Amino acid sequence: MRINKLTLEGFRNYRGQTLEFDPACNVIHGENAQGKTNLLEAMVYLSCGKSPRTRTERELISFDGGEARIIGEIYSREREFITDITLRAGSRRKMTVNGVAAKNASELSETLHTVFFSPEDLFLIREGAAARRRFMDQSLCQLRPRYARALAEYHRLYEHKTRILRDREENPGLLAMLPDFNEGMCRMGAILIHYRAQYCRALDAYAAPAHGDCSGGREKLKLRYETVKTVVDPFAKTEDIAQNLRDHQQSHYHAELASGLCLSGPHKDDFLVEVNGRSARQFCSQGQVRTAALCLKLADREIHRSAVGEYPVMLLDDVLSELDPKRQEYVLNRISGGQVFITCCENDRLDRLQAGRLFHIRSGEVVL
Repeated sequence: MRINKLTLEGFRNYRGQTLEFDPACNVIHGENAQGKTNLLEAMVYLSCGKSPRTRTERELISFDGGEARIIGEIYSREREFITDITLRAGSRRKMTVNGVAAKNASELSETLHTVFFSPEDLFLIREGAAARRRFMDQSLCQLRPRYARALAEYHRLYEHKTRILRDREENPGLLAMLPDFNEGMCRMGAILIHYRAQYCRALDAYAAPAHGDCSGGREKLKLRYETVKTVVDPFAKTEDIAQNLRDHQQSHYHAELASGLCLSGPHKDDFLVEVNGRSARQFCSQGQVRTAALCLKLADREIHRSAVGEYPVMLLDDVLSELDPKRQEYVLNRISGGQVFITCCENDRLDRLQAGRLFHIRSGEVVL
């Protein structure tokens, strides 16, 4: 799986740029705020229809433009694809794969998978549960189209239910709609829990040995998925999980009415990270936290390879500068195989990176 060519028009600070890439390693360097990360952001969008940096598509369109276009020539599953995405201010986006309209973002993931690693991810362990849910969601939306559809529907139901709870005092008749939204959230929530539990189990299986290697065998990493308390077995059939969620909803009915908030459901899910039996978030040093986060991303890459039979495109955004030399070498050694993109600022680091194509970015353009 690889991106052979990328064309950007009106995307962020790229007025018009076409780049052809090496099938193995591509190093993108330049000063800060020149557009290095924007390139990787466009690649992520090609794979899942979402930006890892913003939830507002208007921010992806150049300041003085009303339209942005991302075109990727992709080789995947021993076939060639052209994914074409047009974003317009004030209207719906247009997405096609080989000229056929893509109905939703999950169809993009059938063509391209990416694993994006930014400096912020090095602190994934120390952040709140929302960051780790985003980590799971971003990966699973590419791996499982059913999950992506369920997640989108769950968010829609959640927003409607929240408005009902918030406005029900002024309009008591809204409560008559609540049972339908509750039932939908239980059914969609059961699908989310089912896939998240399996994903966390696989993540643990790959991350634990990677963490052992990186720590020289001195530390043992363990992951534990946490969801709604009434879900006794997250690996059970989705019908059983849905019933567990109904039980939890019922027990929180009056609390939700009193608070005006949606208190029941997997929108509060998390996974705990332990190193040598202790919470990494509470007790680990900064170096240990970074090592654990690195291993999560590398494990995510292995999960994608196992699921689709080929490595996803690995995107490393200025991560090496945040790591000590030992961890830099470890990351570079662990990403052999598959296509890799690495952004960096310091020219003196380039001789330590893998061989491949070199791109110098300045003000949204490649310069020689």
